[in-house]
Amino acid sequence: MPAARLAANADRARRPSFARRAASALTGVCLGVAVALPLPALAKGPESLADLAEKVTDAVVNISASTTVEAKSSGRSLPQLPQGTPFEDLFEEFFKRRGGGNNQGSPKSEDDSPRSPSRKSNSLGSGFIIDASGIVVTNNHVIGDANDIQVILSDGVKLKAEIVGKDPKLDLAVLRVKPTAERPLKSVPFGDSDKMRPGDWVMAIGNPFGLGGSVSAGIVSARGRNIDSGPYDNYIQTDAAINKGNSGGPLFNMDGEVIGINTAILSPSGGSVGIGFAVPSGTASPVVEQLRQFGEVRRGWLGVRIQNVDDATAEALGLKGGAKGALVAGIDEKGPAKTAGLEVGDVIVKFNGVPVKSSSELPRIVAATPVGKTVDVQVVRKGEEQTKSVLLGRLEDGEKVQTANAKQPEPESVNRQILGLNLTGLSDEARKRYNIKETVKSGVVVTKVDPNSTAADKRIQPGEVIVEVGQEAVSSPTDVTKRVEALKKDGRKSVLLLVASLSGDVRFVAIGLD
Repeated sequence: MPAARLAANADRARRPSFARRAASALTGVCLGVAVALPLPALAKGPESLADLAEKVTDAVVNISASTTVEAKSSGRSLPQLPQGTPFEDLFEEFFKRRGGGNNQGSPKSEDDSPRSPSRKSNSLGSGFIIDASGIVVTNNHVIGDANDIQVILSDGVKLKAEIVGKDPKLDLAVLRVKPTAERPLKSVPFGDSDKMRPGDWVMAIGNPFGLGGSVSAGIVSARGRNIDSGPYDNYIQTDAAINKGNSGGPLFNMDGEVIGINTAILSPSGGSVGIGFAVPSGTASPVVEQLRQFGEVRRGWLGVRIQNVDDATAEALGLKGGAKGALVAGIDEKGPAKTAGLEVGDVIVKFNGVPVKSSSELPRIVAATPVGKTVDVQVVRKGEEQTKSVLLGRLEDGEKVQTANAKQPEPESVNRQILGLNLTGLSDEARKRYNIKETVKSGVVVTKVDPNSTAADKRIQPGEVIVEVGQEAVSSPTDVTKRVEALKKDGRKSVLLLVASLSGDVRFVAIGLD
């Protein structure tokens, strides 16, 4: 290459092109702008939870519960695993799915001698000490019907435990152990779960898969979760890792206070996917105190069966302010509500001064109210607000809603069709044909449902009985027709039916009036 050309190329290499100079200048401008703008805020958790974990770990315990159960027939035996291993139940479940078991009586050994008629079933869980005198809290499902329960401290010391009290409805249990002078116990306090907000940091400690003293951390994902596990669902949802064996363990706030008791997980795999649920301390603490004091839970009882209020039901009831409250669908004849004058069709909107936003809230509010206390219950009846004074009873297991003992009217034999329903009178023939319960004393029988009707969408079925239309009792198809026409003239857009199901339970169903 000629020397002149080499010099020119070298000069070009030393001098940036216009494009490169422009790009360089633009980069400078961008950098200048970037420096001028504030940096985005980043979510930052605590630098370390080591001090907090060290502070509370000694109060967290493992629970080993053994139950002697009748041996199950099985064509193949389980692997020989150490007793209490966290994988024992997993292997047993695996062999069940693989077809083990012949249900042909007790299996025999080669010498034809019967095997042991019973075996021990072991479960592992977690718990925590709330009183250094030896009071331990865990889940009821962790101990079940165990006849041998051991509390294992963080240093491996085992203490035999006795049951103080259990509450299956909230899945809580209180145990007692006897501490020794050589090994005093450390306790942790309950905190205020009502102060926790979604996004607050929490820490869980427990015994997942038998790995005692495991610490995990996360945040409060949500509050007030209803997972349909019982009448008092009000769970804290967290993304802190919770697995099998964490049940009964504590969920701590950053002050080392227990604000939840880890109870359940939502998981298609059986392991943690970041959706765990804990009973709030605000719900658990009063129950724990009652178990300590009485050995049982004494909940308030109103004596009503309720259902939720949707928009269509609210319109049919003339409820101002939209869907809210708890709709009374049944009243126990011997309950406090009946004595106080509450009626089927009332909407309870306030109980003891506490607003009732939905039907799921009422059982918790009532249960937390002391037995024997007189409270004001605000209801909406046919569009008008009324206040009833109720002396609360005590909730007992096995309570069932009883229907009113009304006189059975003479049934109307004629069939009519309205609201997409074919109706007939409640005759002995209809009662026998549809196996209608004796508790259903009066009403009109549904014999056919138009599959394209709103009634079908609301799952009304043949054999069910319409007891009321628009909060008025009906005893014949003609009564239903007249009542529906009257509501149409009043400008109602929907009608509220009180329907007795095939099992005899009653519910309200709102159907649009086209």
